[in-house]
Amino acid sequence: MTIRRALSGDLPAVAALTTAAYAPYTALFGTPPIPVTEDYAPRIERGEIWLLEEDGGLAGLIALEQHPDHAMIFSVAVAPAFQGKKLGIKLLDFADEQARSWGVPEVRLYTNSRMERNIALYSAYGYRETGRRANPHRPGWTLVDMVKPVDRAA
Repeated sequence: MTIRRALSGDLPAVAALTTAAYAPYTALFGTPPIPVTEDYAPRIERGEIWLLEEDGGLAGLIALEQHPDHAMIFSVAVAPAFQGKKLGIKLLDFADEQARSWGVPEVRLYTNSRMERNIALYSAYGYRETGRRANPHRPGWTLVDMVKPVDRAA
């Protein structure tokens, strides 16, 4: 299993994996979640997309932004064929490692309040909810903000 930065040629695979990974939420919401409609080309260009490859195939990805005082996870997506193998945790571990290497004290993320399974996973991994707010791009949707301190000793 390897994690590498996405290259411009990976854009179609990034879009396809994201669409497939978020498909249950697209069905639940009746419209694709924001990570599905995102234009990933600028994120790839900025070096914010990392791909998790296993046995030569794309198993998952993480979109991770570097900020002066934190790392921000925009999306964690695992291909349906690879779900249930704790690869999401591997990607969250990677976010912690990146945050440590960037010298920032915490990793932040936000998710839709209806993504209860994800909220439970993040909570079990050490994230705590810091608030809820209206989604500025989707009226009627609520975002859950979460944060996890980065362990410096790890």
